[in-house]
Amino acid sequence: MSADETTNQDVHENARQDVIAVDADDTSEGLVNRLEAHTGDGIRHRAFTCLVFDTDGRILLAQRSPEKRLWDTHWDGTVASHPVENQSQEDATIQRLEEELGITPDQYDGVEVTDKFEYKRYYPQEGVEWEVCTVLKVTLEETTLEPDPAEIGGRMWVEYEHLYENPRLYRQLRLCPWFEIAMRRDFA
Repeated sequence: MSADETTNQDVHENARQDVIAVDADDTSEGLVNRLEAHTGDGIRHRAFTCLVFDTDGRILLAQRSPEKRLWDTHWDGTVASHPVENQSQEDATIQRLEEELGITPDQYDGVEVTDKFEYKRYYPQEGVEWEVCTVLKVTLEETTLEPDPAEIGGRMWVEYEHLYENPRLYRQLRLCPWFEIAMRRDFA
């Protein structure tokens, strides 16, 4: 194996991807390397989180895979990622729902944008999230899932209002910071 091949194999997969750098108003400032955006003091970039519900008002919590660099094994509500250049938040969400959980568009009636906020949080010794995060929601008519183990470690349905009203009861789950912010803002 050549030195170039070894170097390429040692590079974190995020270093091979770009995210969209944005200002505080979510106006694009061009592409930046995804790994650079999530290290040091970070670079503000565009992101989304999608809250997946069933028809009984329960939210699907998805545990991030242990393979994730940031917030590994934390619980998210439900999918979070970054759109690529020229991709809408809705299209990015539809794509990630299928890639991460096997949820296809025929299982819901559409994706609804409900909120947007900026936040910055450090993950000890590993990196940072500094995002302008769009919140989207879907309600599944059919709740069949086929999670990708490289993305999802575990999953559970939780009564959303109970989670919001009793956060201390769920503290052991270690919720992702962007989900906690989205949930607090959802009931404001």
